Amino acid sequence: MKESEIEVHASEPNIFADLGLPDADHHFLKAKIVAELYRLVSAEKLTQSVAGDRLGISQPEVSRLFKGNFREYSVERLIGFLTAFNQDVEIVTRPTHGRNERGEISFRHELA
Repeated sequence: MKESEIEVHASEPNIFADLGLPDADHHFLKAKIVAELYRLVSAEKLTQSVAGDRLGISQPEVSRLFKGNFREYSVERLIGFLTAFNQDVEIVTRPTHGRNERGEISFRHELA
């Protein structure tokens, strides 16, 4: 059997930008929030049904959310989901430090 060559390319952290999708930064932020929600649900060992009760959505909606189907949710609603897990959310703005380009949106989780 002949081995096929696999081509590897360097990538930016935002796969949505690499794919050329519109609103890539916005979609990447939502993906990070959903990943944090998944981490919180997993840490508490909740079923999707119990997680849905806490979030105010159905179990099938939780399933779709965790499978990456979150376009229907606004960033504001996803942030609200974080607060349902006793998470404080802080929005901070700061200058771009001399860069003459559009600002960036980032998300980070801090341990207590």
